[in-house]
Amino acid sequence: MPPVRPPFSNAKYTLNAWGVAGIFGGEEAISAVALIPLCQGRRWLGWYNSPGSLEVARHFGRLAHSQFWGRIFPHTTKSLATLFSFDGQVGPRYTAALSGTELQTGHLGYLTMERCKEVAEETEIRGRKTTPAHVALIDLDNVDYDHNVPRLSKANALLALIPIIVSFVTCFMCAWYHDWYSFSVILIGILASGFASMTIGSGKLMLRSVRNPAPGSPPGDGILVPLIWEDIVVVVKGAEPAVNAITKGKFGLELGSTILRHAIGISSLLLILEFLAQLFLIPQGTLFGQLMFVISLCVSWVYNFHISSLRRETLQANILLQKLGDPQIRKFLVGTRTAMAVFVTLLVFHGVDNPTPMAVQKTLRIFLPNDTDVWEMWRKKVAQQVSDKSLAWLKLDEEGEDRGLSESDKKLLGTLLGDARAAYEGYLETQPFSKLE
Repeated sequence: MPPVRPPFSNAKYTLNAWGVAGIFGGEEAISAVALIPLCQGRRWLGWYNSPGSLEVARHFGRLAHSQFWGRIFPHTTKSLATLFSFDGQVGPRYTAALSGTELQTGHLGYLTMERCKEVAEETEIRGRKTTPAHVALIDLDNVDYDHNVPRLSKANALLALIPIIVSFVTCFMCAWYHDWYSFSVILIGILASGFASMTIGSGKLMLRSVRNPAPGSPPGDGILVPLIWEDIVVVVKGAEPAVNAITKGKFGLELGSTILRHAIGISSLLLILEFLAQLFLIPQGTLFGQLMFVISLCVSWVYNFHISSLRRETLQANILLQKLGDPQIRKFLVGTRTAMAVFVTLLVFHGVDNPTPMAVQKTLRIFLPNDTDVWEMWRKKVAQQVSDKSLAWLKLDEEGEDRGLSESDKKLLGTLLGDARAAYEGYLETQPFSKLE
């Protein structure tokens, strides 16, 4: 039986191989591959003719990391987590209320802060309004560091079936019309992309942190404050190991055996072979076969673009919170910075027996470091109120130490104490921790 003549068989026009190879960049393909460790089953659904093979090979070929593969894919000082964009962001500043520890958080602190910003539902604390601020509260349980980080559901990966079906259909159509050049290029693309997804995506995502703090360490209750003020503060409550996951933790990727690293090197070579096949074999094919090749690339690119458009940090935050036991996040809107400082202090010292006035004042100074007599007196009164749980401290003492203040200072102190009283009443009214239990 003679070969079936393909459509456009009489056309003299052919696609420019360099143009076809250069139409689509590799950024979307790299983003799609980098998300594989986050989704269940995604590593098995990479069998489609994906564009950007050269860029993917150059980016992830460095994972092979051996003397042999280092000659082909130069080594990098970046960690595996950074190559997969699981690390690299600078987080907020953390201050521990009880121990006084201050440190700069990293990527997981950044994810926590971003997730708190996304929480829409919040409770408004009644009182004076000047510069409203948001306060988020997270109460953490113990974290199990011994198991892998949970992955997103398979529903996120099943969309890959669309480019897979299109790639196999276009490959079959090229074979049906005996365009073996285009058939070979699409088939090489399917195999190279599938093998790369299997090997590169086989790493295990882990949560690494200080698992066993020093014996006798106080709870890790503390405050996350953005480096640049963004009218939001996060109060973190819980045992030290759980809080360490946010303040000192990192996502890590374990690739396992040396055999797997060699497999990644081989898959990267296949991706380079795919790129070369696109350059040299596609011009030998028919116009119909070239169109089939372009269609498979276009559909795969649309899928990669969709995957890369997903907020990677949102997905990572979802996974982090799953690892932390899906803690509920409560959010509050406070009308003034003064009231916010008091409200945060009440939250962070909740459940602490007899906190020292010095520790309370140190927390207040994080937000209000003013050193005038009025502010010193205000901090002293608020610290006594937090320690004694009594509103009696939040008023002017005309017969005592407030007597020497000027009228303007008395007026200011009265306003500040009113903010503190509103924050305390809001704390009692909303019962922040009752809905977290």
